[in-house]
Amino acid sequence: MFYLFLIVIILIIIVAPSLWVTRTIKKFSEPNDRYDFTGSTFARKLLDALNLQDIDVESTELGDHYDPRSRTVRLTADKMESRSLTAITIAAHEVGHAHQHATGYAPFKLRTLLVKAMAPAERFGALILIAAPIVTLLTRIPQSGLIMFLGGFLTLGVSSVIHLVTLPTEWNASFDRALPMLEKGNILKDGDEPHARELLTAAAMTYVAASLMSLINIARWWAILRKGPL
Repeated sequence: MFYLFLIVIILIIIVAPSLWVTRTIKKFSEPNDRYDFTGSTFARKLLDALNLQDIDVESTELGDHYDPRSRTVRLTADKMESRSLTAITIAAHEVGHAHQHATGYAPFKLRTLLVKAMAPAERFGALILIAAPIVTLLTRIPQSGLIMFLGGFLTLGVSSVIHLVTLPTEWNASFDRALPMLEKGNILKDGDEPHARELLTAAAMTYVAASLMSLINIARWWAILRKGPL
């Protein structure tokens, strides 16, 4: 009973941040006509004000992010065309990342280097995951389960490390860059600043929430390892 209780507590700790981030972003997505400009228009306006005319704003289906390789701020369709508080706040957060890149912000450089350096490890881990079940069936060697866990750890554990290291970069993009941009020129409507701060916290915590959720997958691979070959 104690172990069951402990598992429930751990699951709550892992899942709760992700649920909170999703709920917060959704909560302030309505009304979707609160502001006079869309998320994409606002992102463009902020970039131009920062003399970052060479950075594009595009729609994406892969989640809101800034791509330093192509120098592009990418927003999901619901942020691109919406005039909600969520849309303009998330747009400001991603522009914050573009500004980090342009100013040579050291933690942003570190995050970019980690992503580049660890990407091969993730690909190698994925290959092991594909091969391990086949090896297990063909050889019936118990150690193949260990190989499977190693693949899962490389694939999921590495991304968790990157996400955790990313937190200072995300926090800076939210509160040292996006928030001042939102406050400048009285962009926010009366009463929206506390909600914008909540959204910026959610934006900063997105990667941490994803990192915690990935721990569930690591635990699943650990369970497979303990069972051994089928």
